[in-house]
Amino acid sequence: MTGSPRPALSHRPAFSRRALIGSGLAVGAAALTASGSGAATAVERPAAARGSARRRAHSFLAAAMDAYPDHGTVRLAQSYTDQAGLFSTAFTYDNALTILAALASGTADGRSRAVALGDALRYAQAHDPVYDDGRLRQAYNVGPYTFYDGSPQPDGFVRADGTANVGTQFGFTGTAVGDMAWAGIALAALARRTGERRFLDAAVRIGEWIERVGRTDEPLGGYKFGVNGADEKLPFTSTEHNTDLVGLFGQLARLTGDRVWRERRARARAFVEKMWEPSGGFFYTGTNDGVTVNKSPIPEDTQTWTHLALASRAHARSLDWAASRLAVLDTADRRNSTVPAGQSYAGVTFSSASLVANEDAPIAPGQPKPDRNGVWFEGTAHLALALRIRCARGDETRARRLLASVERAQDLLGGGQTLGGGAVAEGSGVVSASSPLDTGFGFGYYPYRHAGATAWYLLAAARANPLAV
Repeated sequence: MTGSPRPALSHRPAFSRRALIGSGLAVGAAALTASGSGAATAVERPAAARGSARRRAHSFLAAAMDAYPDHGTVRLAQSYTDQAGLFSTAFTYDNALTILAALASGTADGRSRAVALGDALRYAQAHDPVYDDGRLRQAYNVGPYTFYDGSPQPDGFVRADGTANVGTQFGFTGTAVGDMAWAGIALAALARRTGERRFLDAAVRIGEWIERVGRTDEPLGGYKFGVNGADEKLPFTSTEHNTDLVGLFGQLARLTGDRVWRERRARARAFVEKMWEPSGGFFYTGTNDGVTVNKSPIPEDTQTWTHLALASRAHARSLDWAASRLAVLDTADRRNSTVPAGQSYAGVTFSSASLVANEDAPIAPGQPKPDRNGVWFEGTAHLALALRIRCARGDETRARRLLASVERAQDLLGGGQTLGGGAVAEGSGVVSASSPLDTGFGFGYYPYRHAGATAWYLLAAARANPLAV
């Protein structure tokens, strides 16, 4: 098979893991939760090659941000290349990561782009077509297109009436606590870096929305999932989301000096620690009802992000669990692999369910069959970062091997793809997965170049921990 994935079919796009709650399609506390020794197939690169890989990754993020130059200077970055079938969709989560990666570049251009994206998030917050309560939506449209039903979508990020162009066509209209937390983390980072009060004010508005909407007094506590597109509260509580809040609330406490954020951080952390399984050395995904722990599937990012946010020696074994129990090696001879002949990629997959996915059935209607050994490059990158932060014996070597696999994917996978109809430079941008993989939560990842995966690679390469206080 070729290195380029087949395009999404008809009205069945390849959904992101953060694409499920806008129309009330949440499937459990792990749906938005989210690495791996494995057999390493890429050796560590010389410093010059690593520097080139980073520059090409940054150039992809810049291209994703600049894909619609005729539609205004207030803009967000398109999340996936056009071939994913999501048109100009810009997920809030991906744009938060793009801000953080741009700041981690340490360049004037990176700072300028981060500020522009931060101001775009502020614009969306202040110009929502329905609400004025500090929320952001799951995703926005950032350029014109014709939808699958033939209806024209002529606007950029800012609609003709001045409102933010919410991604209604795909139902990306809900608001998840985790997505909000990442936007707040990015805005807090901008506040620290620039000293500009407007970014801190926007981050505080996000935190206050989460407190009003998400806080729960259920037995397991913590903060709940968010709301769907009808503004109905969702019943789930996610380990990943509460991990994100440990980072956000801690950063708000530091920036504002207000003790209330420390109390809120402690509340989120207490929930996360209740999800710890000491006998196995990993974190469960969360709870569907606030009472019973949801014990399956077990996602990767509840193992890696917890270490980035908690910095807890007592829980550091979660990285070893992810690195061993979710390790995969994708090769061209795998049954449903789309990896070209002669190539192979090591890393981790999305969850324990990904390893036992039904390879005889499509991931979702209109989508390809999954490869159980498909590498999730976003997760592989944040495992690499978490290993570098932990810095135990052998961690740096393992991290560099994982990053080398991601860099090889950037070099060789996702060729011939486009952003806003314009060609993407070869060797720029990391695909979300080496082959189609089933997350275990009703959606998949595919070999399309992805802003989120690219940004996590850059954060790992720079040793920049976005969840640290």
